[in-house]
Amino acid sequence: MDSLSVSSQLTVNRSIKSCLTTSDNGEFRREKHGVGDRDGVIIVDHGSRRQESNLMLNEFVTMFRDKTKYPIVEPAHMELAEPSIKAAFNLCVQQGANRIIVSPFFLSPGRHWNQDIPSLTAEAAKEHPGVSYIVTAPLGLHELLVDVVNDRVKHCLSHVAGDADECAVCIGTGKCRVH
Repeated sequence: MDSLSVSSQLTVNRSIKSCLTTSDNGEFRREKHGVGDRDGVIIVDHGSRRQESNLMLNEFVTMFRDKTKYPIVEPAHMELAEPSIKAAFNLCVQQGANRIIVSPFFLSPGRHWNQDIPSLTAEAAKEHPGVSYIVTAPLGLHELLVDVVNDRVKHCLSHVAGDADECAVCIGTGKCRVH
């Protein structure tokens, strides 16, 4: 990534913070330009042939909904699994959403973010005139990802030292070990 792209990404991250901030207890607060009661949020990942991978998105969506208190939040898979973006879009509208926010659960921008997800979302929106939508940036270079990676590193090291159980991702796989 060139320095201009990094600079642009950091600017985007700063602007996102003004819309979605955390309170002292760690819960998200809605700000002036944040998510409203008639907004639906779709968190979309790639989709997998492995059911365990697809179920992880459902678990994340539940955590996201519980923490943000947004009333309409649905999971979607871009391909290979259900629910599709179209099915999630329909569910959001059925629950009263008049604006859909599609948030790619991807680390970096690429063809899926640039082409596939917007195209699939536009196709889903055709069935719902008057319902607007936006596709947000992927996770990208957000400073909180540093904390997530650091937490995962510490937990795995604690596990291999015998001080912690395997995490939910590794449980039963035997992957979290020193080679």
